[in-house]
Formats: sequence, structure tokens, C-alpha cells
Amino acid sequence: MKLRISHRTVYRYDRPIRNIVQSLRLKPSVFEGQQTQDWKIEVAGGMCGPVFRDGAGDWIEGWTVRGPTQEITVISSGGIETRDMAGVLRGHREMIHPLTYLQTTRATEPAANLRQLADSVAHGDDTLDLAHRLSHAVSDAIAFRPGVTQARTTAAEALEQGEGVCQDHTHALIALARMKDLPARYVSGYLHSSSSGEAQDAAHAWAEIHVGSLGWVGFDAANASCPDDRYVRLGSGLDAPDAAPIRGIGMGAGVENLDVAVQVDEVESFQSQSQSQG
Repeated sequence: MKLRISHRTVYRYDRPIRNIVQSLRLKPSVFEGQQTQDWKIEVAGGMCGPVFRDGAGDWIEGWTVRGPTQEITVISSGGIETRDMAGVLRGHREMIHPLTYLQTTRATEPAANLRQLADSVAHGDDTLDLAHRLSHAVSDAIAFRPGVTQARTTAAEALEQGEGVCQDHTHALIALARMKDLPARYVSGYLHSSSSGEAQDAAHAWAEIHVGSLGWVGFDAANASCPDDRYVRLGSGLDAPDAAPIRGIGMGAGVENLDVAVQVDEVESFQSQSQSQG
């Protein structure tokens, strides 16, 4: 599938701030399932600094905005060609050992209700089967409902209320997998809607679970599926804050307001898309 993606993030402050430093994880991952075309990242009024690939295989760009300013706009855009890899992350180069992803975080703390859900899942035939069973258990236990949770909602809290968004499903699945001694991590990216319209064009999140010889395999509990060619992978981490596409800090005490717009369009060819824009 050929996709055009535009991701615009605007930070607004009620008073000027300065010396803003941002770490951007906004360039899609490099592996057999996706290949980028003319991808670019822009920060209005910013200067690009260190650029590198970290130990998890994610592309990191450091940007600085000196200010003072009350608005920062970050735009990431480009084309990408994706292939359905049945969720398997094949050809992704990274150096961090999978066992690193057994450690827990505040968002994935193994509370009693999560342990009870994990204990209710039988092991099955093999590790891959177990991972699928865990994902289905989360899909059944947490209904997808936008606006009912917040950025700091934990997996246990989302399970307690029985509803949430993709971030909550992902945190819950990660918690369950780790309780079964399966390394699991949070993945940030994009999802293009299918023809039946059950998914929205949006920034999205899912989990990857390490299942032996297959390596990392993606599981989207929010949509009860494994990532296919509708998914675009950006980067990963222990949880949502660790895998955030944009992280930053600045000098000042202003109140921050955030506005995010993501558009994902399927195109016939990147060449014709470029010509139409010209």
C-alpha cells in the first residue's frame, strides 16, 4: 500500500518560553514491511541538531527553538510504501536485548485486576498462541471508547472502567505479556482506515511481543488484529511516554496547549502525488 502522511503538531503557550529542546521520533522505522519516500521533518523557527539511530533502531532528530515564542509547529510528512508482514517485524536492526522489555513502568504496573485477567488466559499451544490469547483477552475486557481516559491513565485504571483508547489497550496488553514472562513494548505510529471504515486515519499505538524465533510480533488489541499494510511504524518504548514521537523541554512557566492533526491518504503512486502538488 502506498500512503501519504501529514502529521502536524502545534504547541501554544500562554506566555513566551525560550530555549526549547525537542527529541523527535517522527521518521518511520526501517524494516522489510515499509519503505519511505521523500520524508521530511520541519520545526518552525527551529535548528536541527544531533541526528542518530538509537539502540532500539528508532531514528531520532534533535531540534532547538531559541525563542522567546508562544507557538511551536512541528510538521512531519512524506510517502511510505507498506507491506503486510502479518505483524512480524522482520529486518529491523536494533541492539537492545528483548529481555529489557520485561521491566514494568507506572503505566503497566501489574495490579491485582491485571493479574487476574492474565491468570484467566491459558497458555495454549505455543508462545505465539499465548500472545494472541492475551491480545484477545484485552480486546474483550476493554471496549474502545474515545475521550474516557487521559494520557496518564494506567492499564489497571482502564481495565477497572472497562473502556479506553488504543493507548490503554496497549498498556494493558504489555502488562499481561510481561506477567507471562514475554517481553513486550509500546509502538507508536499511524493507521489508515480500511474500506469498511472501522478504523480512523490517526496517530495510533499497538504492542509488540517477543515470541521466540519469530522475534517481535505486533498485536493491536484495540482493533483485535495484527498490524498489516494499513499500519505505519514510527518507534517503540517501554510505554507511551517512552515511545512518544515528540519529547521536549523549555525554559518558562507558561501553560501549554496541544493541537495535533494527522492525515493518512492512500495514493496510486508517489510520482503522480508530487505532480499534483506542483
